Amino acid sequence: MDLKDSITTACQMILRNKVQSFLTMLGIVIGVMAVIIIMSLGASAQEFILGQVKSYGSNMVALLPGKSEESGPPSSAYGLIITSLKNKDGEDILNMKNPHIEGLAMYVKGNDVVSWEDNVKSVTFYGTSSNYPDIENASLEKGRFFDQEEESESVAVLGSKIADELFDNGDPIGKKIRIKKTNFTVVGVFKSKGGNFIQNQDEQIFIPIKTAQNRLLGINYLDFIRIRIDNVENFDYVKEDIASLLRANHDINSADEDDFSIRSVAQAIQTISSITDILKFFLVAVSAISLVVGGFGIMNIMLAIVQQRIKEIGLRKALGANSKDIVWQFLVETVTITFISGVIGIILGISISYGAAQIINLLGYKWTFIVSYDGILIGCLVSILIGLIFGIFPALRASKLDPIDALSYE
Repeated sequence: MDLKDSITTACQMILRNKVQSFLTMLGIVIGVMAVIIIMSLGASAQEFILGQVKSYGSNMVALLPGKSEESGPPSSAYGLIITSLKNKDGEDILNMKNPHIEGLAMYVKGNDVVSWEDNVKSVTFYGTSSNYPDIENASLEKGRFFDQEEESESVAVLGSKIADELFDNGDPIGKKIRIKKTNFTVVGVFKSKGGNFIQNQDEQIFIPIKTAQNRLLGINYLDFIRIRIDNVENFDYVKEDIASLLRANHDINSADEDDFSIRSVAQAIQTISSITDILKFFLVAVSAISLVVGGFGIMNIMLAIVQQRIKEIGLRKALGANSKDIVWQFLVETVTITFISGVIGIILGISISYGAAQIINLLGYKWTFIVSYDGILIGCLVSILIGLIFGIFPALRASKLDPIDALSYE
């Protein structure tokens, strides 16, 4: 029997035993579908995360409290409260007049309830420096941002979404909002910037750094500093200059004792790419377990099919088919079943990934639908491989049947 006839026979068998074929194919369909979904959504998630980081510009530098290894996250990333970074550090960095530093902004962060009249919202607020709009490339829709002379005053700038929710789409400029026990005069509203997994400006409130520290949080340290430099190529020079200044400020004698971390966006992009790649392929490996389980299911069902077709096998052998022909027939049938299962799994995986991308976009995130061609290729190849591996045992068992015993089998 040639390949075409074997495939035709396999398709006829699938159509003749629909329920049995469906159960045989289900494990492979689910496994391949899971691989496609994970690889597609993983690639889309990686693109989304890197896009958000890149939006800050490769010439952005982050100064964080807590020491870290060169390739690992700083201690503050684990949720530890580290108080080593002070306002004086930021001021001194500006005053050292490094020619490659274009500006910096200092930050503290808190969460509380904000109210205006009867409207009450839970909100994240940032205490920051007066040059925040320049550092973050943020534009105002209404009003203004507070200036350096107001960094101890009770004024606030609202994200577009929190402004609309709090003031029912009215004009908030000049109105007073309340955070904790402090009243703040709204002086500006940012233009909508869209969802951002790092910092969603639209849903946040920005107040002067010293006001946030003294009146709302009761702290004397910073959560982080962001520094914009003229060119990413000058990062190493700027990093060494800042490190020398901070060691002097913190009475540190060597780099081993550093209580701060200096990172560039370019470094973050490289680190995030590595982490997301590892995570993506780990999840693919986990989802591939279902393919192995599906393979065992196919083997069991094919063994049952061999048992049901003993007379057919005996008749074929009596008519001149040899053991090789029988092995070939059952292998082709199994591979056909797994290949069709793989194609169905690929179609379902792409469809679900596309649907997920549309839903995420409706939620306000710029999510790119990416079809992983590697995933499609892997799905097809793995389906065929599973058919060969898990089909060989039933095929060999069928080929070893004695034709006389097979013909007399009841």
